[in-house]
Amino acid sequence: MGIHLIADLLGVDPKKISKVEVVKRILDRVVAESGLKSISSNFHQFKPHGVSAVYLLRESHLSVHTWPEHGYVALDIFSCGDDESALRAYKMLIDEFKPGIIEKNVLKRDLYERVKRTDSP
Repeated sequence: MGIHLIADLLGVDPKKISKVEVVKRILDRVVAESGLKSISSNFHQFKPHGVSAVYLLRESHLSVHTWPEHGYVALDIFSCGDDESALRAYKMLIDEFKPGIIEKNVLKRDLYERVKRTDSP
């Protein structure tokens, strides 16, 4: 089915993740240049700062939640399409946010394929 990248980014410049206008500009560019296909997106500006952003993708979804007061970003990219587009988007976001610490997990979303393989004659 695809891959699911989940990452916690710490040590991000608060100016890059405080305002929805800045985060939206970054994410719009990353989605377009990585090869992911956006169907729609939604953003929320928290007061006094912090952003939640969700992109519904043809391939699944991308979400970002920020806590500028901690320099923290929670990132989630699930793609049931081309793994390379999701990996490219992840790398671009790391290059953009420049976190000091990254904790990343990559899940292979393939239960259906594994079960189907064992059930086939």
